[in-house]
Amino acid sequence: MEVENSAIFGQELETVQKVIDVVTEFVINYSFQIVGALIILIIGLKLSGWLSRLVLRLCDKRNIDVTLARFFASSTKLLVMMFVIIIAIAKFGISIAPFIAALGAVAFGSSLAIQGPLSNYGAGLTLILTRPFVVGNTITVQSVSGVVEEIRLAATILTTEDGEELTIPNKLIVGEILRNSFANKIIETSVGISYEDDPQRAIAVLQQVLAQFPEISTDPAPQVGIEAFADSAINIGMRYWVPTKQYFHVLYQVNLAIHQALSEAGITIPFPQQDIHIKRDASETVA
Repeated sequence: MEVENSAIFGQELETVQKVIDVVTEFVINYSFQIVGALIILIIGLKLSGWLSRLVLRLCDKRNIDVTLARFFASSTKLLVMMFVIIIAIAKFGISIAPFIAALGAVAFGSSLAIQGPLSNYGAGLTLILTRPFVVGNTITVQSVSGVVEEIRLAATILTTEDGEELTIPNKLIVGEILRNSFANKIIETSVGISYEDDPQRAIAVLQQVLAQFPEISTDPAPQVGIEAFADSAINIGMRYWVPTKQYFHVLYQVNLAIHQALSEAGITIPFPQQDIHIKRDASETVA
């Protein structure tokens, strides 16, 4: 039993020694190549980062859109790193042709499985090049709305007034009806006044209220006018633009100010009511 254990232990030591010999031989034979490859990778990483920042600065000087600037910078960094990796592999005397062929075969074989991500990347490239919207714009698409924070190749990131982050795959944006209201979002609302009140005076009061809020855009200017003649009120409609991330905050403050201003001006905000007329038969009257 001890002899068998000694033999097994000896085989394990021999295997370990062979591994050490192979590693030692590899290090001795390729030590300069390994060091050279590491140096090339480090220099390439620094160079790609420097070139990426240089592209960003050049785009900023030429007032190129931030989305395109980021795309150009990331593409530059990726291309530089690809060349650096190819050079580093070549230091070991390894031909990259088989790797390229293998990558082509893998890409072809997996193309059906990754149609979704690829379509997102294609749509993202279309958005970056055509620029139907840029970072900071307010867009509405697929029944959601928000401020564009980032446009990636795969998806577009929106944020809302509540701090929520919405990630929309780019393939769901391209080809759809897209609403871009730029930095602001429109508020459309109305308030009813009594038929006995002067609508011109009510419109003037509402215009004064809207003028008190610096958040409300003056270009385009707010619109106030008679929207409809309802059953029990004249509806005064209002349309004004506010920063997207202050939409509900401004809406609630304006509504409160409108109620107070109309009350102080003696203008009535009526509520729905019905007049009921009761008619009696002649026979009931005689009785």
